[in-house]
Parts: sequence; structure tokens; C-alpha cells
Amino acid sequence: MIDIGSNSIRLVVYDGERRAPAVLFNEKVLCGLGRGLATSGSLSTEGVAMARANLRRFAALAAGMGATELLAVATAAVREAENGPDFVHAVERENGISVRVLTGGEEARLSALGVSSAMPEADGMMGDLGGGSLELVGLSEGRAREHVSLKLGPLRLMDETGGNRRKAADVIDRQLAKIPWLHHQAGRDFIAVGGAWRMLARIVMNKQRYPLHVIHNFTLDAGVARRWVARLAGLNRDQVRELGSLSRRRAESLPLAALLMERLLITAPPARVVFSAFGLREGCLFDRLPPDARGGDPLLAAVSDLARVSRFPENREALFRFMTPILDMIPQRHASLTEAACILSDIAWMEHPDYRAEHAFERVLRMPVVGIDHPGRVFLAIALAARHGAGPEAHDPRVVALLSPDRATQAHTLGLALRLAYALSGGAPSLMERCRLDLSARTIGVSVDSGPDEGIGLGEAVTRRLDALAKQMGLTPV
Repeated sequence: MIDIGSNSIRLVVYDGERRAPAVLFNEKVLCGLGRGLATSGSLSTEGVAMARANLRRFAALAAGMGATELLAVATAAVREAENGPDFVHAVERENGISVRVLTGGEEARLSALGVSSAMPEADGMMGDLGGGSLELVGLSEGRAREHVSLKLGPLRLMDETGGNRRKAADVIDRQLAKIPWLHHQAGRDFIAVGGAWRMLARIVMNKQRYPLHVIHNFTLDAGVARRWVARLAGLNRDQVRELGSLSRRRAESLPLAALLMERLLITAPPARVVFSAFGLREGCLFDRLPPDARGGDPLLAAVSDLARVSRFPENREALFRFMTPILDMIPQRHASLTEAACILSDIAWMEHPDYRAEHAFERVLRMPVVGIDHPGRVFLAIALAARHGAGPEAHDPRVVALLSPDRATQAHTLGLALRLAYALSGGAPSLMERCRLDLSARTIGVSVDSGPDEGIGLGEAVTRRLDALAKQMGLTPV
């Protein structure tokens, strides 16, 4: 898929049209097509030349990778520029593709759809910031409600105000004041989408020494977010570049992107700011899926694909039945996490035995999936590390601190129960189906139904792992 934005163009190659497609390739070029558009009315000459050259490269890369279809969409700069149609025709002719120029309403709807595909329970306001436009959409339980597309973006503001912070703030405030439903979003989440705002999140992560560099679902309290964006909005280009390895063009636009968020947070103060890695491109893919393929949990869809490397992926149902007494002890709102832990329970089997726990922890903590927040990542990582023998003390305390002590204990308990399940059955479904976990107020035990082989028995390894789980839960093993 090709995304032709006002500031950047991007090629993303996916492994198919599915509920949770994996990214095979991702490349971005900051062309600045919309630079100067507000004053000239046309796409940047330099930007057009750069975009056309790189779009030819993108088309060749996609063809070389065997992409069966190349979707291309264009947003604010192309739809507004006088020479936008000429640019589209040239791109279509040179690459043999069709470019869909989105209206502001379509861009808002598809961006919101991308967010809700990753956050089905999203409740608040999404803001998708591009170089030349800002799409705002009210979300209620993942469903789009009110929406508006504003002619606001760092490139446009730079052209209109020369980068003057006070003038830019006035332009932003005048447009925000025209939105009658904006004040109703106060006290809810603000979900931030777009490359400039993701870069802002990276800077905050680095400065706070945040232990998990995963943008999706990175969350800041509103007061903290407002202090950071106010600080970043007041920096010049050179000061921004000192914050990290930013390109010249990104450094120029970041203070205005921060200013836009600051004015939004003042106009409709949220409870939290949540950053989303999903937006327009993912919404375009999700929109193409048949209705029956859009349901389900995005986390479970993604981890099911990752778990294909397991020795016995068909073991899922038997393992769930065995684990039921433990799963029932964990609050229902975390059901998808406990199910994901079971699905991923054999993900590290190919690693060296001495490093399985370490690899499981790191891989699960940073896996490229959505439908999960940062505490949820830590929960899964602790559970999968415990399944491979690691104790709570084995992990970076800064990472563990992202999870409450009670939830960390639940995760470790879940991991020890999974470790017991694999000791009993070796992971083989035919054997797992004969095993049962018995839990009472004071005791915990296991039993195995006899089979043609007169039973697999309860060996020493099983006894040790049962003892460890019983000790963790304060119960007597039987």
C-alpha cells in the first residue's frame, strides 16, 4: 500500500488482507509535497520530483516482493492543490496504478477505522495529524461518531504564519472554536495518530527513560502531556534536533505539531493522551475486509499467527480446558491476555534451553501486535518467562513497575501453571486432553486419566512444578 501524504510518502507491504496482517516492508520518504501549498496553491516542485522518483521505486519494490495488489491513496495536499490532478495522472501513468484521492471526510473515517481496528474499545477523540490537515473523530466503544477535517497541519501553518508561534496558535484556536462538539470530548481519552505526534512520543519516552520503546498505546496523563507539548512547542529547529536523531524537515515541523496538540489539550482537556500506531493505512485495509472477518480480538488474531511456530499449535483447546481453574481466578476484563498467554506458551521452544525464558520475555514484551496496552505486554512477558522457569527477580524492575504488584503475581502464577501443563503432557494434545487441574480452597492437584498405555504417570518433574505452583498460590499440593 502507498500512502501519499502532505509531508511524507510511504510504502507498506503486508502479508495479506487479514484481521492482523504482518508488515513485510515499510519505507518512508519526507517529500514535503504540501510545502508552500497554502501560499502558492500548488504542490512543491521539489516535492513532486522527489515523490515521483520514489514512487517509481516503491512500485518496483512491491512488484519484486510479489505484491498481488498495490493500493495507493492521497490526502490533503493532493486533493487541494491546483496541480494535484496532474500529479496523480503522472503517477498513475508511470507506475500502472490507480491513486484514490480521499476527501477530508473519507480520511477521517478511515483513520478512525484504523484506530478502532487496533483498539476496539476506544472511547474518546482521535486526532490524526498530517502535514496539511487534522482529522478529529469522536469514538464511542470503537465506533466513529462526530468527525471533522480541518485545514491544519505543520506544513500549512509554517506557510501561513512563517512559523510564528503566536500567529499559529491564533489560527488553530479559530478553527477549533468552530467545532460545536469539541468541548464534549473533555475528560475522555485523546488518541493521537500521525508521524509527527509519534515522533513527539519517542522524544518523551527518551527523556523520561521509559523502559519500553513501543509507540502503540504509550499513554501519558493529560497534565504530563500538556507540559511536554508546551515545552516542545517553544523550541526552535536546532533545539529540537538536539533531542534526538531527527531529520531537518521533521525538526522544522515538530514544534508546530506540538503546538497543535497543546491547543487541543487546552480546548478539550482529556483524561489521558494515548498514542496509536494504527491509522489511515490500517483503516483502508480493514475497510476492505468482509464483515465476518472484522470481528474478534486483534491481539488474539495476531498472536495466533505468531504461534504457528509452536510444536503443537492444535493443542490450544486442550490447554485451555486444563488451565480453566487458573484462568477463572483472573478478572474477566483480562480474559484476552490469559488466552494470549496460552496461545503463545510454546513460542520459545526452538531457543537454547538456557535462554528460553529470556527470549520469551523480550520477544513477547516487544512483539509487533496491537490490541494490548503496555501493562498488558508486561503481564504476558512475565507469564511466558515463568512458563520457561524465570522468577520475578529475573526482569528489569523498571519494566515490571509498569504493572501493578497484584497483576505481576497473577502473571507469574499463570506462567507456573503453564509450566506444569507442559511437564504433564509434553505439549502433546492427545496427552493434554487426559490431564486435569484440581483446585480447592486449600489444595491444588493434578490427575491424569488412564489410557491405552496405562497412564503417563506423574514424574518427578511434574511433582516439582506442582510444588512450585502450590507455593506461589499458598496452597497444599496433592
